[in-house]
Amino acid sequence: MADAPTSMTSLPAQAGPRSMGPLRQLLPFLQPYRGRIALALVFLLLAAGSTLSFPLALRWLIDGGLLHPSTNASRGGLSVHFVALFGLAVLLGMFSAARYYMVSWLGERVTADLRSRVYGHVLTQSPQFFEHTQTGEVLSRLTTDTTLVQTVVGSSLSMGLRNSVVFLGGMTMLVATSPRLMLSVVAVILLVVFPAVTIGRRVRRLSRASQDRIADSSAIAAEVLNAIPTIQSYGREPDESRRFSQAAEAAFATAVRRSRMRALLTAFVIVALFGALIYGLYLGTVAVVEGRMSAGTLGQTVLYIGLVAGSAASLSEVFGDLLRAAGATERLMELLAERSPVANPPQPQALPAPQGGSTVQFAHVRFTYPSRPEQPALDDFSLLVEPGETVALVGPSGAGKTTVLQLLLRFYDVQHGAVSVDGVRVDHADLAALRERIGLVPQDAVIFSASALDNIRYGRPEASEHEVIQAARAAQADGFIRELPQGYNTYLGERGVRLSGGQRQRLSIARAILKNAPLLLLDEATSALDAQSERAVQAALEHAMLGRTTIVIAHRLATVQRADRIVVLERGRIVDIGNHAELMARGGLYAHLASLQFMHGPGNLSTHEQHSYI
Repeated sequence: MADAPTSMTSLPAQAGPRSMGPLRQLLPFLQPYRGRIALALVFLLLAAGSTLSFPLALRWLIDGGLLHPSTNASRGGLSVHFVALFGLAVLLGMFSAARYYMVSWLGERVTADLRSRVYGHVLTQSPQFFEHTQTGEVLSRLTTDTTLVQTVVGSSLSMGLRNSVVFLGGMTMLVATSPRLMLSVVAVILLVVFPAVTIGRRVRRLSRASQDRIADSSAIAAEVLNAIPTIQSYGREPDESRRFSQAAEAAFATAVRRSRMRALLTAFVIVALFGALIYGLYLGTVAVVEGRMSAGTLGQTVLYIGLVAGSAASLSEVFGDLLRAAGATERLMELLAERSPVANPPQPQALPAPQGGSTVQFAHVRFTYPSRPEQPALDDFSLLVEPGETVALVGPSGAGKTTVLQLLLRFYDVQHGAVSVDGVRVDHADLAALRERIGLVPQDAVIFSASALDNIRYGRPEASEHEVIQAARAAQADGFIRELPQGYNTYLGERGVRLSGGQRQRLSIARAILKNAPLLLLDEATSALDAQSERAVQAALEHAMLGRTTIVIAHRLATVQRADRIVVLERGRIVDIGNHAELMARGGLYAHLASLQFMHGPGNLSTHEQHSYI
């Protein structure tokens, strides 16, 4: 098993010179909720305004209620000031609660939209995308990265805006209270900004690297957990555990560097700002002693300095969160920027109604996989399959048999020539309509974490339960399904772990039968069945083939011998075509492969029961 890649190097980098640049790409996800954002901003401003009003209320209490008691001879006079303070506290609580709810709703909503958009976009990618991108990497971006975005949109961004308003409002009030005193403090604070931005850029780069290392460990875990039986059968648990630990340690080391830089940024901002504000407080105290400022004004100044200092400290923390979210957003936008080479044409051509099955034609096709550009999988491949005809593809491993099916499904586009279904080139047809008329039974049966009923119904979601049962009976799957604990409603586990290989394959066949498509593709559909099950399923497949065009890749001669034509492939080229008897009589590659089967097959089995090397 190869080590996980350190990053998705093939995806386009979106990094910009500004630390927060990637966060602007979240604006399209925020625009649909402009009304809620405006309401959240109103509550945010009201909460910040209530906070900024406390120092003014304190100044009035000191100067009017404590230093001039003659004007407040009764307790009622003092009570007014304290009632006003309590009223401000009530308003602050109400506005803060409303702001918290609104921004939390926005965070959850935007994150759900972002996850859905990224996931839906990944599902549209061709298999070429997954040749260079590990599933664990995608899962990391869908979970860890979107969680960071949720934290920012639903919490950090709101807190950052609130503290920015309090910081700017507090500084404005300080300057208004004592312009000469505080302008020098503002000048010092501005000098703090430039080194803070420089350190912040470094933090964002490390945040991006940290997310990449986390994705590496997720990719390893996803790969290994899907191959537990193989790993345990080879006794490689310690090696795989060690490989994951190395990836986890790499993620830890990067996270430590990020945390160190973020801690440095936090310390620098707090010390510098507190130093500047304490200097301002010192100047204010001297002004009171010299009689140039009242005690109430000094109290107001002290509170504003506390609010500004607290806001600055919070902003340094929020800045770190924003930098991490910028790296996460950058990674998510890379996924959304990825464009599949297989896409619907601007004006898709309608597919005509099939007549007794679909017509399939390959015209001088040349195709190479993107990962192997120097090695053609198909080379000058031409084949016409008539409606209702059954054609078997045989040949040694790597001859291009499965490639034929993948091109029909338009998982890839050919570099030369054309592939047509019912007279329409597959790259000119609507992709969904094309795949709707194709039924596929792959070699590795895919079973979802759902019931047997839902797994078969995956072929046609609107099918009734009776139709599902009929399809299962045709695939010889009804018997074992009814023996399951809850019958058709039995949960089959992840990847169908509760079923044998043959049972999984029969469910896959039932799914294709239920779809009832005019073109049926069988990629070694009976490879996981024993001889007895194969005979039963073979009859079901022959029933399924009636009235439709079928292209078969088979590793057993039973299906091959019954095909109308057998196409022999070698190194992506057609080397012979004919039925079983004709090909055996000619003594070419087909006869050689058949002789290998009989040579290696068990002597006590019939021809229909022997495995082949075809």
